[in-house]
Amino acid sequence: MSAPVSFLGELLSGDRPRSRVLAVLLVAVLIALAAAPFLFPGTRSLNVAAKVAVFIVLVASYDLLLGYTGIVSFAHTMFFGIGGYGVGIAMGKLGAGWGSLALGVAIALVAATVLAFAIGLLSLRVRAIFFTMITLAVASFFQILASQLSWFTGGEDGLNFKLPPMLLPSTRLFEAPLFGVDVTGRILSYYLVFLCALGLFLVLLRVVNSPFGRVLLAIRENEFRAEALGYRTVVYRSVANCVAALGATCAGVLYALWLRYTGPDTTLSFNIMIDILLMVVIGGMGTLYGAVLGATLFVVAQNYLQDLMKLASDGLAGVPLLPALLHPDRWLLWLGILFILCVYYFPNGIVGRLRKTRT
Repeated sequence: MSAPVSFLGELLSGDRPRSRVLAVLLVAVLIALAAAPFLFPGTRSLNVAAKVAVFIVLVASYDLLLGYTGIVSFAHTMFFGIGGYGVGIAMGKLGAGWGSLALGVAIALVAATVLAFAIGLLSLRVRAIFFTMITLAVASFFQILASQLSWFTGGEDGLNFKLPPMLLPSTRLFEAPLFGVDVTGRILSYYLVFLCALGLFLVLLRVVNSPFGRVLLAIRENEFRAEALGYRTVVYRSVANCVAALGATCAGVLYALWLRYTGPDTTLSFNIMIDILLMVVIGGMGTLYGAVLGATLFVVAQNYLQDLMKLASDGLAGVPLLPALLHPDRWLLWLGILFILCVYYFPNGIVGRLRKTRT
């Protein structure tokens, strides 16, 4: 019994949930994502599961900046886009091969690292608000560049590309269905996304629980004291910016592979940046597990709240006023109200509240 527990603790880098309810929720999300093609058959549900897996990585990488280092950056979607465009351009120009995929990923990771280190080294010396404004300006410039260079990036229409034959929906891996589901290249693509997302999350968990992560926490709590202890805070924050950028780039790669498309609206939109901030705050800043709960709740609500409201509106057809209030067209209003209530009652996020109550 102690061996599996010890292995699990090592896998989680010693950062246990410290709450029974949180542990149950995390296991439930893991099982739901791992068995999604069989538990929730259908194109829409599989798309939601894949998006949840991708955004867990994206939000966790941003939490490394905001929650662990205290850096507010608006350039995170830029690195998300670099990953998507790196794969899209490489496979669109060089063909749907594994070599093109590897080259696109490598170029995207190198470009993201260089750009993140340059932004961090040149901007993190100034006050936090100025760094935030600089990242916003750089991200806006990159979005405009992607939209204007239509001959290279596809412009506003984005880029469609083909995947290697093994990952195509028309490819059947087994003659007979498995648990009633045809195992195709689409399901293989999903498990590629899921396993890579799981591995990346565990890597980020290792980073924040390493000595490097503890220094980041010290910088967040008191930058001057950390500097007095001999830590070069600019270097540490610049490296943290690079690690977070690499996480966002990998998330962009996975999202582009799943969609077989990349474009300004799917990776570079400022609305995505706002969504990431909401997910971090709702899940709990500085926990990383908050990224799992925040991303899952947000993406599921985005995709299914409108349907639930339609059912409620139809069921209350004879009641005055309520059907109009619950009309599906007002789903964004109720989504905003739900998140305001969530932030109000969970000021430290869901994970922070669960750990505080020790339930």
